[in-house]
Amino acid sequence: MTSANNDEPGRPDGDSDGPDGGSGTSRGTGTGSGAPGDVTDTGPASGDRTGTGPRSDGTSSPTGSNPGGDRTESSPAGSRTGSAPHTTTAPGDISFWYAQDGLPAPRPPLPGDTTADICIVGGGYTGLWTAYYLKKAAPYLNITILEGKFCGYGASGRNGGWLYNGIAGRDRYAALHGHDAAVRLQRAMNDTVAEVISVTAEENIDADIHQGGVLEIARTPAQLTRLKEFHAAEAAFGEADRTLHDAAETAGRIRVAGALGSTWTPHGARLHPVKLVKGLAAAVEGLGVTIHESTPVTEIRPKHAVTPHGTVRAPYILRCTEGFTASIKGARRAWLPMNSSMIATEPLPADVWDTIGWDGRETLGDMAHAYMYAQRTADNRIALGGRGYPYRYGSRAARLADTAPTPPATVEALREILVRFFPATAGARIDHAWSGVLGVPRDWCATVTLDRTTGLGWAGGYVGSGVATTNLAARTLRDLIQHDSGQAGPTDLTTLPWVHHKVRNWEPEPFRWLGVHALYAAYRTADTKESTTNTPTTHPIARTANRISGR
Repeated sequence: MTSANNDEPGRPDGDSDGPDGGSGTSRGTGTGSGAPGDVTDTGPASGDRTGTGPRSDGTSSPTGSNPGGDRTESSPAGSRTGSAPHTTTAPGDISFWYAQDGLPAPRPPLPGDTTADICIVGGGYTGLWTAYYLKKAAPYLNITILEGKFCGYGASGRNGGWLYNGIAGRDRYAALHGHDAAVRLQRAMNDTVAEVISVTAEENIDADIHQGGVLEIARTPAQLTRLKEFHAAEAAFGEADRTLHDAAETAGRIRVAGALGSTWTPHGARLHPVKLVKGLAAAVEGLGVTIHESTPVTEIRPKHAVTPHGTVRAPYILRCTEGFTASIKGARRAWLPMNSSMIATEPLPADVWDTIGWDGRETLGDMAHAYMYAQRTADNRIALGGRGYPYRYGSRAARLADTAPTPPATVEALREILVRFFPATAGARIDHAWSGVLGVPRDWCATVTLDRTTGLGWAGGYVGSGVATTNLAARTLRDLIQHDSGQAGPTDLTTLPWVHHKVRNWEPEPFRWLGVHALYAAYRTADTKESTTNTPTTHPIARTANRISGR
């Protein structure tokens, strides 16, 4: 657990996101702040592409009603000429997934001081999966989950719906623990995709899961070089079922404009994030787990989880807060809350899908340094995400009450990526835009820990790859607790190389803010230069950024 002296001095609240007081939204790059609007016209595509970063975990917009209910235009994709499509960006703090599926009925807050066998802080995927597996293993356990807003309010209800086998930090774990240890970790992740699909079927959770695999494409010669290197690396870590495709074979799956090649793995699926989180919450309540919402935890210490409503005392306190970790006392610099933004189109008509293809409904990514991620939804939209304004000064995005709407500049930047990849969507309306935070450790490595001397545990730092990794983390926390309590010995999961990994804290401000924004400016610059020069090698700016960031 991060020590209490890691907190930085408080910073006066305000609308500014940078140390100079600027909003950070100039030149089409902001997602940190901006005035909300009911309907905003998105103008011509901005010249610069805003960065798009680690595979997803997005945040914020409409209010749970039909996302297109107050549109000013409703004509089908491709039917308009001469004007940009309208975008619904109503004020609010929920994702498209919640706007489509509806907000859950509120659960009561903690009524006062209480006790439990295990207290889980955070009602997202990590916390819910952990409660699920612990209760399945030991039904007699008294488990309490404390959630600051409502289950799935954070990354678990805002992400891009990529259930896939990527895990942050595998290469570093190979360097620290050996190649074979990292291969075991990768195989565990491959199995985790199947585990999630199996449990959702067993629990009758309909989360729109379609196992079409993951297709990652290259659109420049430098990206193609990286893609081939990535494909070879994945094969070296045991992915014998991964395939490499040329331009024609790629177009046979998805017709992305300018695609030069792709790599595909079957270890991936598209899903509806909110349907999954709602189903998990119902499942754990059905097992007898207590969930208290609207109960933010302000401090965690051995055997205590402190909230404004009272304190939960338990032998084990598990921190499962991902991008909101910085809001807890003593953890301001543990994991950086990185912003990611998403858009969802209107349902696209058949003629557009005839042009695009995508019949396999693979999740889609690219090999840019500031990369995109996308899925074809069950109702035939494209949901696409990437990096907008990457980080808000002083980790402000980790405060539950400080979620800003996604401004038009970021929506337009993501729409520009959409149209660049799929020109047939040029006339498509953007029905929803939202943003959110994901947790990034200083060395970009996900980790699971249980301190046997204090009973404090945590899991996270998924760097946007958490939809599947949360499940592996939860099963690992279960095994660690069972081992610590004498119910079982070490297991294959408790000996994986990411268990008990230690990482240093992020730098204090303003160095943290300056470093993150410089990093993503470098990646955007490298992407631009690679696309204009068409050289087959990674640009030196990106290589330097990788070394500095520790990625």
